[in-house]
Amino acid sequence: MRQTENLKQQSDEELMKLLVIGSKGAFTEVYERYHSRMLNYFFRMLYRDEEKARDFTHDLFMKIIEKPGLFNSERKFSTWIYAVASNMCKNEYRSRAVRENGVGPIGWHTQEIENETMHHQLDLEKFKARLKDEMDQLNPQQKEAFVMRFQDEMPIKEIAEVMECSEGTIKSRLFYSLKKMSEKLKEFNPNR
Repeated sequence: MRQTENLKQQSDEELMKLLVIGSKGAFTEVYERYHSRMLNYFFRMLYRDEEKARDFTHDLFMKIIEKPGLFNSERKFSTWIYAVASNMCKNEYRSRAVRENGVGPIGWHTQEIENETMHHQLDLEKFKARLKDEMDQLNPQQKEAFVMRFQDEMPIKEIAEVMECSEGTIKSRLFYSLKKMSEKLKEFNPNR
């Protein structure tokens, strides 16, 4: 019981260090923290297919069990696990495109997928550059709240404590920041 309580207090990164040296309890704690998040992520990313989402979640955690040493403890674990999951989805998209079009792994279709991936990457880089520029146009309080909430993923309550103001003030700053940013970045909206 005491060891379980101790593991619950460990950071994700510390748990991964323990997992590398064989701690089953550390894996259980990582699994409990991330299982439902990753299941939801795969469900949204993989065509809302519940069975596929479960399979991919299982495969992701198998990778963690089999090769915990792949995690670089200098990185943030949550960023790393989402990057691994994202790569799994990209591989699935490629495989699905090949299966649906009956094209072998070599040929024009593979080149087309690579081109789409490259264009997507360029669009993403362009978006990130514009996002940074637009963030710099926010007033300092809005920018600080925006960065803490959407880049550092801090809860509103914690942001309010850091900025020494009410949660309502933080929500207001975020609302106006998002409103400004969405207007300035509307060219990147895929639904327009």
